[in-house]
Amino acid sequence: MLLRRIFLRWLFIAPVALPLWTVIGWAIFGSGGWSTLGLLITVPAEFLALLVIALIVNARPTVRAERAVSWTDVGVLGAWHALLIASGCYGGTSVLFGVLALAAAVVAFWVSIWQLVRDGARRMQATMDEYERLAREQRTGADAPPARPPFDDGDGDVIIVHEVRD
Repeated sequence: MLLRRIFLRWLFIAPVALPLWTVIGWAIFGSGGWSTLGLLITVPAEFLALLVIALIVNARPTVRAERAVSWTDVGVLGAWHALLIASGCYGGTSVLFGVLALAAAVVAFWVSIWQLVRDGARRMQATMDEYERLAREQRTGADAPPARPPFDDGDGDVIIVHEVRD
């Protein structure tokens, strides 16, 4: 549980830290001029992707209630973040890690959407079960006479007022 809680906090640090690592890695490992152009495209995209997925994960009611992500989140998002760190090293395999990080971003997005929908469906089912339980309780209490409305005096007379205006 502690690891999952720490990972939830990391999700909101990552949109700043991982793109920053991409820039720092570019400076440390001395990549060429085309990489500079690549940074102008990838750093904002990386920031937005990390932020959107962190917000989707945080939108789940179970994440907010437990203040911890699921183990699926830890695995999928952890692998994605590791690939982003590896692609920021700008070695001979940085292109491979970059492509894998892009694929992992797509997987992370759809896994987080799937978990959000599944969590919402589970909560909706619990709500409907509670509604049906209350309806069953009300039906079993149907032997009691129905409550009279407060305006009914019980004499059975009906007065109809018809008003006509010219």
